[in-house]
Amino acid sequence: QVQLVESGGGLVQPGGSLRLSCVASGSIFGINRMGWYRQAPGKQRELVAFIRSEGNTNYADSVKGRFTISRDVAGSTAYLQMNSLKPEDTAIYYCNAEVRIYQAMRIIPEDYWGQGTQVTVSS
Repeated sequence: QVQLVESGGGLVQPGGSLRLSCVASGSIFGINRMGWYRQAPGKQRELVAFIRSEGNTNYADSVKGRFTISRDVAGSTAYLQMNSLKPEDTAIYYCNAEVRIYQAMRIIPEDYWGQGTQVTVSS
């Protein structure tokens, strides 16, 4: 069983900062990729950023230059540093990870999601 647990959401004024964390735990044989998606009311879930095991990162155009994704040395915790927040960043932020697990005598990649954390940017 693999779990992703997010923390760090909350209410912040426009221009402020928040740092989200996502901890992966369970029967993990490695993590290929960790990232963040978000879903605003009435909108589809969209990619915010992800980081691969080798350190390569990718960002949505709307957050480039404002958000930074990183991982700890062990690779099981991902962070999303969000600066210069805007009201349009308001959404539920979900952690996502492609994790290698042992199943049917093989190690295979599987996708997992966290429960989500609310980020509200408002004055």
